[in-house]
Amino acid sequence: MTAVHLAAAVSASVIALLTFASLYRAYVGPTTSDRVISINVITTKVAMMIVLLAVITDQHMFVDVALIYAMMGFIATVCVAKYIDHGDLR
Repeated sequence: MTAVHLAAAVSASVIALLTFASLYRAYVGPTTSDRVISINVITTKVAMMIVLLAVITDQHMFVDVALIYAMMGFIATVCVAKYIDHGDLR
């Protein structure tokens, strides 16, 4: 295992641990906005972990998966924010 692979594995582990802090905020969050933001942070962290997995395994097709996952997370966040603000998605 090279130094880059080791650094990516350690980074993925740290990101996975920090995801639990966002998960706690999504569960406890006093407002809906807190919950939406924490879910957005979780999707961003998962996309980062997918990219790090691509680096660790040298399978760069995972980067495409991470991009699609990040786009879906962004669209979902925008839709939920619009629904919270207007009460309708039209």
